[in-house]
Amino acid sequence: MEDRYGRKIDYLRISVTDRCNFRCKYCMPEEVDSILHDQILSYEEILRICKCAGLLGVHNFKVTGGEPFVRKGCMELLRNLKELPGVETVTVTTNGMLLDEYLPELKRIGIDGVNISLDSLREHVFREITGAPGLLTVKKALLDAVTMGLRVKINCVLMQGINEVEIPDFVQLSQQYPIDVRFIELMPIGYGKQYTSIPADQVLGIIKESVPDLHSIEEKRGNGPAVYYTGNNLQGCIGIIQAISHKFCDTCNRLRLTSDGFLKLCLYYPDGVDLKGPLRSGASDRELTDVIDQAILQKPKEHRFGELQEIQEQDTRVMSGIGG
Repeated sequence: MEDRYGRKIDYLRISVTDRCNFRCKYCMPEEVDSILHDQILSYEEILRICKCAGLLGVHNFKVTGGEPFVRKGCMELLRNLKELPGVETVTVTTNGMLLDEYLPELKRIGIDGVNISLDSLREHVFREITGAPGLLTVKKALLDAVTMGLRVKINCVLMQGINEVEIPDFVQLSQQYPIDVRFIELMPIGYGKQYTSIPADQVLGIIKESVPDLHSIEEKRGNGPAVYYTGNNLQGCIGIIQAISHKFCDTCNRLRLTSDGFLKLCLYYPDGVDLKGPLRSGASDRELTDVIDQAILQKPKEHRFGELQEIQEQDTRVMSGIGG
């Protein structure tokens, strides 16, 4: 369906847990109070929400966390999502640490894409960012996924003074393998406010040193907002997600479902609607669909990150509590 600004809303990002086995400094650098298990949505409740959203034209789903694979049964949810009537794509975003054991089953169910959050290819920087060892494990899972023929993307959040020197290293991965590497402007949310992002134009300038014929393409390579680029020496594509310097709110097609059942309409604002309450108080599918329908019509026109007035109205939750 369309919202009141004429945007087609067809994409739902589903956080199945706020827990994670990493402690990334811009997301959850320290132990925080996790949502109690009985407060998070069951997989059956998630599937029911997705079924109702599908009736409104939402046919593309991304499963995220926290880290989705730390929650037992995540693979079954992905399998069931793929089997819902009308579903077009089901993808998953993971930090890759637990991914390898699930790759055969992901291949079997026909997962439409695996996004791996990876901010450094250097062990000491990886540990600095994530607070944990494991780079070799993640890299092995990444290459195993490529070998199995899965569609793989890397999400790299750039932070000034920490990992921007690695941009050419990530570009090289896309030269060696059919991997889309996406560089993401750091969102000033929660702990992320402590770090400085790298503007997209600066990133493109660095990439062009390795790919002189870099040029943008019109091809849609997923449900997200990345602008993609290619060049003669690339097997994959380079994506730039420039939410701050070139915000894409006029084409935003997404909603976010938090692990505790809150349907979030925009990453910036705290506004949204509770779906867990109606679910657990006996709402019918028609009533639940109507709640989602009315929520979509309240989706804000645009975020206000970077504006002087942002301090009063912005959501105060950390990113792990919202969902990736």
